[in-house]
Amino acid sequence: MQPDNGLGAALSAAIGRADAVSVSAFDRVIAAVDASHYLITPAAVVTPRDKEEVARLLHHASRTGEPVTFRSGGTSLSGQATTGNILVDTRRHFRGIEVLDSGARVRVEPGATVRQVNARLRRHGRKLGPDPASEIACTIGGVIANNSSGMACGIAQNTYQTLESAVIVLASGTILDSAAPDADDRLRHQEPELWQALADLRQKANEDDSVRGEIIRQFAIKNTMGYGVNALIDHATPVQMLTHLMIGSEGTLGFVAEATFRTVPLHKHAATTLLVFETLRAATDALVGIVASGAATVELMDAASLRAALMDPESRTALPSFQIVDNCALLVEYQSATPEGLAEHIAAAATIFDGLPLVERPRLSEDPTFRASLWHIRKGLYATIAGARPSGTTALLEDIAVPVGKLSETCAGLQTLFAVHGYADAVIFGHAKDGNIHFLINEDFGSATNLVRYRAFTEDMVDLVLRAGGTLKAEHGTGKIMAPFVSRQYGEAIYSLMVTIKRAFDPMGVLNPDTVLTEDADLHLRNLKSTPSVETEVDRCVECGYCEPVCPSKDLTTTPRQRIVVRRAIAEADAKGDSALVRELSRAQQYEVVDTCAVDGMCQTACPVSINTGDLVRRLRSETVGAGSSAVWNTAVTAWKPMTRVASTALTLAAAVPPPLIQGPNRVARHLLGDDTVPLWSPDLPRGGARRISGSTSTDVEAVFFQACVGTMFGPSEGGPGVATSFEALAARAGIGLVRPEGVESLCCGTPWKSKGLVDSYKVMVDRTLTALWRASDHGGLPIVCDNSSCSEGLILALEGALAGHPEYSAMKLIDAVDYTAKALLPRLDVDRKLARIVVHPTCSSTRAGSNTHLLELAAAVSDTVTVPDDWSCCAFAGDRGMLHPELTRSATRREGEEVNSSSYDAYVSCNRTCEIGMTRATGHPYQHVLEVLDAMIRRTK
Repeated sequence: MQPDNGLGAALSAAIGRADAVSVSAFDRVIAAVDASHYLITPAAVVTPRDKEEVARLLHHASRTGEPVTFRSGGTSLSGQATTGNILVDTRRHFRGIEVLDSGARVRVEPGATVRQVNARLRRHGRKLGPDPASEIACTIGGVIANNSSGMACGIAQNTYQTLESAVIVLASGTILDSAAPDADDRLRHQEPELWQALADLRQKANEDDSVRGEIIRQFAIKNTMGYGVNALIDHATPVQMLTHLMIGSEGTLGFVAEATFRTVPLHKHAATTLLVFETLRAATDALVGIVASGAATVELMDAASLRAALMDPESRTALPSFQIVDNCALLVEYQSATPEGLAEHIAAAATIFDGLPLVERPRLSEDPTFRASLWHIRKGLYATIAGARPSGTTALLEDIAVPVGKLSETCAGLQTLFAVHGYADAVIFGHAKDGNIHFLINEDFGSATNLVRYRAFTEDMVDLVLRAGGTLKAEHGTGKIMAPFVSRQYGEAIYSLMVTIKRAFDPMGVLNPDTVLTEDADLHLRNLKSTPSVETEVDRCVECGYCEPVCPSKDLTTTPRQRIVVRRAIAEADAKGDSALVRELSRAQQYEVVDTCAVDGMCQTACPVSINTGDLVRRLRSETVGAGSSAVWNTAVTAWKPMTRVASTALTLAAAVPPPLIQGPNRVARHLLGDDTVPLWSPDLPRGGARRISGSTSTDVEAVFFQACVGTMFGPSEGGPGVATSFEALAARAGIGLVRPEGVESLCCGTPWKSKGLVDSYKVMVDRTLTALWRASDHGGLPIVCDNSSCSEGLILALEGALAGHPEYSAMKLIDAVDYTAKALLPRLDVDRKLARIVVHPTCSSTRAGSNTHLLELAAAVSDTVTVPDDWSCCAFAGDRGMLHPELTRSATRREGEEVNSSSYDAYVSCNRTCEIGMTRATGHPYQHVLEVLDAMIRRTK
């Protein structure tokens, strides 16, 4: 780690805000990594709040010559978001989304993800044109910077074709809104040299027929190599040329602070099939007819891809049953806005399919489950192959495009190169309709021999693609990986146009230098990432960043990807003998990595290789848990009944005492014993709950009711009966008898001990609880219903962990009260009266368990309009984490709370008591369990 040398102070002064800049080793390490196979640690990390701060930063950079690189989602695969200089985080504060003209247009800031934008457009029947597979994490900033496309949009609905206007910050600090009526005049007045250069470039590109013709040819297919010089012939005014040159420029020409897109229709009707051919050539020969039949997507998977997919049990069920040798498959989907339109597509497809040399008869289906199984094959390839790669290697996902007529020979050529260079595990898949294919290889860049191999492979691959008249980058942007080859693809005349463009926009060369254009022929071989084996929980991580948008701590401390990066950086620093860096990172990670992780598992729902970073954090907590905290919780496992009653009584007493009398001693105790040991009390916490009791509600028992202990510690929201009371009342009205396990007041799902890393005490508690449930359920004969979603998940995980020692427990059926009520009770209940509007907060546990469909079904049973906030995310209350570190919950719920408070609702519901407390804090409105509202609606009508 290099010393600061005053850079931080200079940047803070230039921007006008000290907390916008960090030069700490920890912050620089976690900002260094993106999804590419390059790793460069920045000298400083800047987090601007608005375009004016960006303008001040760029003005300073141009004056001082300090290079600047912009980073948003960090999903880039080509190294365009890495730097050893100033890295600018544009995701934290640039997330605004404004839907315009009933969804026909949308105005977006660069930090919003594609999925977030499409979620707001969906209610209008619209979506963005670009449809990258990384939509969960890739941001609008990256979409514009890379001219993203995807599976269906081709080059007709990509970023270049659908971006209408933008607010741009130029290298000088000039801010330009290209939508302004006088935008071109403003550009000429404020940046006369740039305006004139663009006008001259347009004339130069159009006056030479050979240059113009080559530009048209190059951009007739997907192409993100170099600058989009097609803007010079597609647009007449300098301001429009400038706007469209920004697309695909990878932060080397300026910063897009806001963009307005024309949206495209969202086709709600679709049918999908998998066509299996004997050979790759047979599949590619069939493309012309399939595309002519109106297919929206045609995804190719070679034989190696299909064999790799067989490693995934979920994919295996939808794949052909015969032995795959040289086969190739095309995943084909038809889409339409109407059922009639889809029927026409299906009829045309049937005619085409009848004439194809298919291995087996295809099933073209509209069934969502079947279609999802087919798409799982295609979308799961990256996860399957990258997750199975040898530990210590890096997965490289590359993309190229060639004219469709050259696709077959190009794929065959790639397969030959894989064999020649020893990439035996390489696969080919991609967007066959566009001649755009991806290939994935695994490489260990720590070996000098492997680096020589990679260099030779790259040279051969470049020659192969260019001989086919293709482009070396179709979707992923030029980046550092292909910058050395831009001139080889375009030739000297067009390359010189690109050099002139860069100099006109960025005279001082401070905007992301050596990206897109470079004079370094070996740039693609420098700063290659090594991924040392560190911990079994996270070694499979490919650092793609898909986990980050769903992480509740992303705006406070670190994300799952960053937690893993810290562990790898510590291991690497230790191996190099850099003890100072090891100490600094280790000291910072206690709070940044360990204490403020919600261990909610939401990262696993987005991770392509299914990593739950909470497993890592729980183990780290087990290694660092304090003696005092450990003693308290180890004692609690043997005295859980009195402990829960003490907690309940304390909350009730605290609610009756003036807050200052509680807050003072409470803060002193936290200071003495530690914030991660003593919870912080606040007046918004509820009173204590009622104690749990054993027994049955009927002689005719149909289910075991496991009331979660959280309901006895935390009472219900003001005026509510509590979920346990409501669930029992609903069951009684439905004629279903319940029984509570013997000794229920001493039982728990074990999550409090598990989340703190107290393995032995966790085992003691879950053994006791599962034994009681085994007896109460008549050895698995009755379903076991739990009334708190996180506790339901905790019980299920405890059961899964116990099966090795108690295989008989497999007969036990654990179910959350939301699912049980929707399936078994609601059909027997009569709800005559509904509320007008209800807002729902799903939980991380209900999401992971797949219970949200039933949660919304119950909400719809009691309300005419059900709303899940667009900015919904895990509340991060996480048991007691929201009381130990309330700043975590405050950060995690801020955006959702603001959205909820922008409207009014008749009820605020969730399905987990601590999450209800967290959301009550965030909004000031009393959240309660959805079953309480259902119970209230039935009580009023009976």
